[in-house]
Amino acid sequence: MKAKIILPGILIVLVAAVLTGCFVPITVGQSGGPAKPGSPAYGEPVTSKALPPPTPQFGGEIKQTAADSKPWWPPRIMPPKGAPNVLLIMLDDAGYGSESTFGGTIPTPALDRIAKAGLRYTQFHSAALCSPTRAALITGRNHHSAHFGMVAEAATGYPGYDSIIGKDTATVAEILRQNGYATSWFGKNHNVPSWMATQAGPFDQWPIGLGFEYFYGFIGGDSSQWTPNLFRNTTVIEPYLGNPGWNLITAMADDAIGHINQLNAIAPDKPFFVWYVPGATHAPHHPTKEWIEKFKGKFDHGWNEERERIFANQKQLGVIPANAKLTPWPDSVPKWDTFSADEKKMLARQAEVYAAYLANALRPKTKFVSLVGSYGWAGKMPEAIKGLISNLNAAFLEPVVVRGYPRAQDFAALDRLAEDIRKAHLSVGAR
Repeated sequence: MKAKIILPGILIVLVAAVLTGCFVPITVGQSGGPAKPGSPAYGEPVTSKALPPPTPQFGGEIKQTAADSKPWWPPRIMPPKGAPNVLLIMLDDAGYGSESTFGGTIPTPALDRIAKAGLRYTQFHSAALCSPTRAALITGRNHHSAHFGMVAEAATGYPGYDSIIGKDTATVAEILRQNGYATSWFGKNHNVPSWMATQAGPFDQWPIGLGFEYFYGFIGGDSSQWTPNLFRNTTVIEPYLGNPGWNLITAMADDAIGHINQLNAIAPDKPFFVWYVPGATHAPHHPTKEWIEKFKGKFDHGWNEERERIFANQKQLGVIPANAKLTPWPDSVPKWDTFSADEKKMLARQAEVYAAYLANALRPKTKFVSLVGSYGWAGKMPEAIKGLISNLNAAFLEPVVVRGYPRAQDFAALDRLAEDIRKAHLSVGAR
């Protein structure tokens, strides 16, 4: 009996000694001065030309006892000194002449401020559709090389069109993450294959599988801004329940601000990459009522005159050549003076809702942009990259794409275009 009792006692003493020798307190901060190589807090930039970098060989010593051995941790990956924070913004279905930054009549002060301190690019080309443009931008590849020759829902089982971003096609987030950045994605994601867009996964084509450590947004081509198909990482969340007046436009900016503040509080020296892609101005247009009222009467002059105003603004800004000629008005689009008074009222209201949606979507960014600026820009200021995609033959309510102008029964909904049950869009097309 004594042997049976003493043996466990000896083992316990030996285990305790090993634990005491091996699991010493670990300091992960640097309050005691610069971290030393081999310590858990020590980090250095990636020097390998391949990602992920090869696992380094053990740099410590293993001897007969823990006391004579020397522990060693591989260096934590740290970005190069002075690595900038990066904010990448993309708008959806926002034409070149929409926002004031490029001569439009819709005020976008946050983008205006960025442009005045940086550059306006006038030769940015998109792939003319949601999924392909997004895949090309975040991978730096032709959209066919990123397997998005078409939108995700129209994928086919052929090379370049299957909607599966390959492991050999790393996103900018994956590259930056493996170089020590905190990476996040806010807003629309139209790059998850339709058969993977559930909580059953797999999730390797979701943001968290493509190098983005944090995701707050919706999956698919569009979503209600009042009751969106919203995810945090891969978990469905419904913050609008029991919260009247909740709107994704503001909530998304608030979540981004909270995320960046948290990063700065925990790891102030860690740079971040934020991919900020609101659903605006893809239908449905769901701004708040107060924003719609800001634009009341602003488009009563009609789209012919609006086009001429924007063209003049763009010349004055220098984003189009001074000798540019306005293209002839297309025969397929009715001129403003051919519409009835009721039709003009409806079309002007649609423009008000659209303008409110764009301005509303960018207004929270003023606070967000100011916050990011306080933490330091990429260089001196970020470059606002925008997908300049234009939907022409759209409809008043998006599902009704076969007609391009309002009918009498639509007028009853004049003051309710931005409600959740409606997929408000713009009317353009032939009668």
